[in-house]
Amino acid sequence: MRFAIRLLRDWRLTVAWGKSLLRSGLTSVVVLAVTFWLLPGVRASGGPLTFVELTVLLALIGTLMRLVLLGVAVVVGGIGVLALGVVIQAVVMFTALRLANGVSVDSFADAWVASWLAAALTAMVNWLADAGSEDVFLGQALRQMARRHRGTPATEPGVLIVQLDGLSAPLLSWAVKAGNLPNLGEWVRTGTHTMRPWHTGLPATTPASQAGIMHGDFAQIPAFRWYEKEAARLVVTNRPRDAADVEARISTGRGLLADGGVSISNVFSGDAPTSLLTFSNAALPGRSARGYLAFVASPYGFARAVVLSVGEMLKEIQQARRQRFRNVYPRVPRTAAYVALRAVTNVLLRDLNVSLIAEQMSRGAPVIFCDFVDYDEVAHHAGPLRPEAMQTLEGLDRVLGTLHKLARVAGRDYQIVVLSDHGQSQGATFSQRYGVTLERLVADLAGNGAEPASGGPDEEDWGRANALLAGVSHQTRSCGPVTHRPRGEVVTIASGNLAMLYLTGVPGRADLDTVEELRPGLVDGLAKHPGIGVVVVGTPDGPLAIGPAGRHRLRDAHIEGDDPLLPYGPSAAADLLAHQAMAHVGDLVVLSRVDPGTDEVAAFEELVGSHGGIGGWQTEAVLVHPADWPVLDARPRGPVAVHEQLVAWLEDLGLRASAPVPAPRDVLAEDGEGAPLSGRLPGD
Repeated sequence: MRFAIRLLRDWRLTVAWGKSLLRSGLTSVVVLAVTFWLLPGVRASGGPLTFVELTVLLALIGTLMRLVLLGVAVVVGGIGVLALGVVIQAVVMFTALRLANGVSVDSFADAWVASWLAAALTAMVNWLADAGSEDVFLGQALRQMARRHRGTPATEPGVLIVQLDGLSAPLLSWAVKAGNLPNLGEWVRTGTHTMRPWHTGLPATTPASQAGIMHGDFAQIPAFRWYEKEAARLVVTNRPRDAADVEARISTGRGLLADGGVSISNVFSGDAPTSLLTFSNAALPGRSARGYLAFVASPYGFARAVVLSVGEMLKEIQQARRQRFRNVYPRVPRTAAYVALRAVTNVLLRDLNVSLIAEQMSRGAPVIFCDFVDYDEVAHHAGPLRPEAMQTLEGLDRVLGTLHKLARVAGRDYQIVVLSDHGQSQGATFSQRYGVTLERLVADLAGNGAEPASGGPDEEDWGRANALLAGVSHQTRSCGPVTHRPRGEVVTIASGNLAMLYLTGVPGRADLDTVEELRPGLVDGLAKHPGIGVVVVGTPDGPLAIGPAGRHRLRDAHIEGDDPLLPYGPSAAADLLAHQAMAHVGDLVVLSRVDPGTDEVAAFEELVGSHGGIGGWQTEAVLVHPADWPVLDARPRGPVAVHEQLVAWLEDLGLRASAPVPAPRDVLAEDGEGAPLSGRLPGD
């Protein structure tokens, strides 16, 4: 009842509303007339009133068909709904053409073409009329929430946590000050929200950060991908089976979302009872997610997203061509596969995420956590500071505005928290600079038996698509076990400007003496290469960071010669020491150089914007929260600290159920600025 009252209170019979209604009707009539004029398979013998009648029939039949789709979803599941969504518009058009007076259609195929042409023209007209805003989609989402809202309103507020993947704190601060983000900027300027940076530590990746934020434990995740000697296998965290395996290791059952929360488009679930498009529980939402059904069936949902995806692909082709024409440097090839990927992440997944959030808000879910990857994907290929990336960030700001409007009429009084999991650092890639990949360099230095196993950038780029594909096939996918290799063979695995080398024939962690014995010259050759800034390896005195002209002993900060960690900032030693204490760390940890003056890095993957290691802005994430909420630390260090802060807020709001506190466990390092970051919470 409160929901309906809010809608009525906010609605006004205004000139703007009348214009919107008139425009919608005129748009439909004109679009149908143009569609009939362009396609020979559909014909109209009447006048303008024929198209008015057809418009009314399409609206009525479309509503009935969507109700049918919601019913059959119980039988066909998520993949069936997705398949039906491709043809439902054609079914509606074909039926309306059969029933309307003065119109005819030759075949169902002609109706299918007509339906999608009309959808394309409608999306184009609405996009132009709304100046590229999300007003049409917002209206659909509000109607969806009105239909789905049930039950007595909750007395406690709700929390919506929006992750803007890959967004660094310095960049967000600059964008807000420049006025490019009107919604987020208004929150900060009016004092409703506070923006604060937090340091990710190493590794600066989504899986590690989300494991810490969601579960309070990232000690099992030393990089985006790694090699496990005991199982002789490569683990890649955006492969659903691997993500599920890792979550089983870190979950205590009391994750961030354990108490009725919802995980949407994340790597890990946070122990949420409801997980949608989450890697560790890969399945398409279907029978239990009406937001997904409404999105697929709505003319302003799936059909609109498909049409706008084509526009996004054309925009990407033009922007990539402009980079080449202007000889923008550094840059990387933006392949056809990425053109399709950008359409998926920046349109289809974005709109689907909003639709799923709207449905969960209408249900009154206490905590919702959703990851939007749009900016991260574009920044990887275009550069984190380039116009393409900034335009994507502006689009995400519009999403925040949409979510803010939805929150005002939801089943709870939702407070919005915005955070990122890491930043990005720019730079020409290692192979572009030196004409050789790191894998090839290692193979040359180590001799025969070196094995590249980095997997390449496509694994990370297609992560969200992997989750969709896994859900479509109702399977989880993972690489098979890497076969056991002869003693001393070297496997090289790269994530951004971080790489880990494993001597697969050596049980446990190989120290410097063992590496020198088995692969003489490997460490020295890597450390002296101009593209590598530091090599970290174990010694009897603890981990040792070796650079081209000096060494830094991490345990006691003893330095010989030039300190190789100076270019990486004051937290580098603490970050590397904590990283060495994590599970499955390579025998050698390699970081690319950091360019003085620009803080650019040389990624070992073919990405102009990268993250995973240290250097530049990749470790500088951001947290935006209601300004009157108390904070535990003005600048949190590590994802576990962010987890603690979020849990404290949920407890203050009454959204966290009490649970027995287990006995404290050893912590990897003491607290304090510059101290190594623990991978696990005390007591978890």
